[in-house]
Amino acid sequence: QVHLVESGGGLVEPGGSLRLSCAASGNIIGIYLMGWHRQAPGKQREMVAGITTAGNTNYADSVKGRFTISRDNAKNTVYLEMNSLKPEDTAVYFCVIVATEDNSYTRDFWGQGTQVTVSS
Repeated sequence: QVHLVESGGGLVEPGGSLRLSCAASGNIIGIYLMGWHRQAPGKQREMVAGITTAGNTNYADSVKGRFTISRDNAKNTVYLEMNSLKPEDTAVYFCVIVATEDNSYTRDFWGQGTQVTVSS
């Protein structure tokens, strides 16, 4: 099976920073996209940031200039550095990868989610 292990969530004051990490393991042939989505209470899940193995990135307008996504292809790990955090960033953040698993097909895999709470 493919496993995604997330870490780095927690409680932070407005204006503070957090770095989320997500490490993928399992019989992975190739990872094509890595990224983060989030879901705030009462809202739909939304894309936050994504990155290809080549390093191309995309960000939601609401986080541009504040969040930075990066990856370590050798470690199958994706990071999300979150700076200048705002209360509206409060959400459960989910790691997602699009990958091919051995003896399977290309599809998305999701982590369990990690809570980020921005509050004073």
